[in-house]
Amino acid sequence: MVGNGNYISEHKIWDLLSQIPDPDIPVINITELGIVRQVIVDDFGKITVVITPSYSGCPAMSVFKEEIKNKLLENGATSVDLKIELSPPWTTDWLSDVTKNKLKKYGIAPPEEHSSDFIGLFSNKKVTCPHCNQNETKLTSQFGSTPCKSLWFCNLCHQPFEYFKCH
Repeated sequence: MVGNGNYISEHKIWDLLSQIPDPDIPVINITELGIVRQVIVDDFGKITVVITPSYSGCPAMSVFKEEIKNKLLENGATSVDLKIELSPPWTTDWLSDVTKNKLKKYGIAPPEEHSSDFIGLFSNKKVTCPHCNQNETKLTSQFGSTPCKSLWFCNLCHQPFEYFKCH
């Protein structure tokens, strides 16, 4: 409950959740990432937040859970429950164009294909460089700083960059 005896509204909860940055990509928040699936407020003010991990074994999930609970409790919630929902699985298809542009401005190439597309280590597929917008690029490692990103190199501007893999 909030100080005036009213429960925190679902709209306010979504607003609070949108203030929690992704710990690996702080330019986007957890709602933009699409891991928050649903917010439920029952008649007694209990809040349930349904989340889906972006990747199996995503190391940020423990951070997401802690940040969600802390943010809501610090802002008047009295009871917060987190529910992990695995089906349907999270997909990069859920990223909006606005979110993809934020990734690009941050220096991470956003997913260019649909989640069913896979770029293997020996693929001839090219990814557009977020620095020079050219696609004279090559995959250098299937895994970047996190499992959701791969490492690429631009042959034109000679910059390494990460690509947010389609999933």
